[in-house]
Amino acid sequence: QVQLVESGGGLVQAGGSLRLSCAASGRTFSSYTMGWFRQTPGKEREFVAAIRWSVGNTVYADSVKGRFAISRDNAKNTVYLQMNSLKPEDTAVYYCAADQRNIVLFATTRQPAYWGQGTQVTVSS
Repeated sequence: QVQLVESGGGLVQAGGSLRLSCAASGRTFSSYTMGWFRQTPGKEREFVAAIRWSVGNTVYADSVKGRFAISRDNAKNTVYLQMNSLKPEDTAVYYCAADQRNIVLFATTRQPAYWGQGTQVTVSS
C-alpha cells in the first residue's frame, strides 16, 4: 500500500519561501515518478513539478519555473518542493503524487495512481 504524507504548508507573505515535504512508503520508488499538483476551489488540479526518482530528471509548470525546485532524498524516501518568491496566485492545496509512468505522462495526464492528502499553502499579498 503506497502512502504519501505531505507536510510543510502554511501561511507566508508574498515573496517568501516554503518547503513542502512528501514522505513516501509502501514501495520501492526507484521506478516511479514523483511530483506535486495543486488545486484551488472551483478549478482543476494543476501540475506543478515532477521528478523521476531513478535518474533525477525534472519538469516544471511554466508558472513556477525559476521559483520552485523539486528534489528527492533517497535515504529518507522523501520528495521536496522548495518554493521561493511566492505569489498570491500560488495559494492552493498542494498534493504529492506518485506513478510508475514516465515523467511526461505524469505531467500531462494529471492522473497519477497515488495521492497524498494535501497541504494548504496560503500566500498573502
